[in-house]
Amino acid sequence: MTVTNGSRVIKTNDLPTDHTTGTFPVAGSDPAFAYDRNPNSIAAQPVTWALPANPAPASAPSCTSGGPIGVLEDGVLLYNALDGEGRDAGAHEVLDSCDEHPQMNNELHHHSIPSCILAKATGSSTLVGYALDGYGIYVERDSSGRLLTNTDLDACHGRSSTVLWNGEKRTIYHYVATLEYPYTLGCFHGTPIGTGAVSRAGCDDTGGASMGSMTTPATRLGPAPLRGSR
Repeated sequence: MTVTNGSRVIKTNDLPTDHTTGTFPVAGSDPAFAYDRNPNSIAAQPVTWALPANPAPASAPSCTSGGPIGVLEDGVLLYNALDGEGRDAGAHEVLDSCDEHPQMNNELHHHSIPSCILAKATGSSTLVGYALDGYGIYVERDSSGRLLTNTDLDACHGRSSTVLWNGEKRTIYHYVATLEYPYTLGCFHGTPIGTGAVSRAGCDDTGGASMGSMTTPATRLGPAPLRGSR
């Protein structure tokens, strides 16, 4: 990640930097096969995003897309909380030990802030990723060390509080991870890159794009060579 000329340029190949993945496709001999027969492999996905280093709110929130809505500190893409059938992905899909799995284009992704990142985010405020509109995604805890809940946040799953941003403490808007659906983003507070933003009127009641109003995922640059899971 580099910050230059007002842009935060993030490059990743979508493979985790600090942990191994589960074995995909799910083998017929794996007990998980009885619940989720994920046939997809994991392939490198060269991604280059230029996000605003100091994001600003949009004139109106827009719903999240059916694809990447951000990237986490482990280098893996973040999707919204919905699976391909519009259900809570964490409740209906088999994920590996770091709460991730690949989709049909072999793109590895999380649907929430995974347990392997939450376990390291023990402070009162920890930056764990960036959304496509440039805003940070944080894990925040109260004075007792408990995660915040949805009642502490707005419709886009964010709030303004004092956090470390661009190397200094600032009171700014940001998204906050919780253990409650939709986990990270309920909608985009700013304007996401590479998408045709959909107004909140086109979203379902969770902030995801409803059928027929899905936004286009951000552009990936470069080839995506196939990679076996590890």
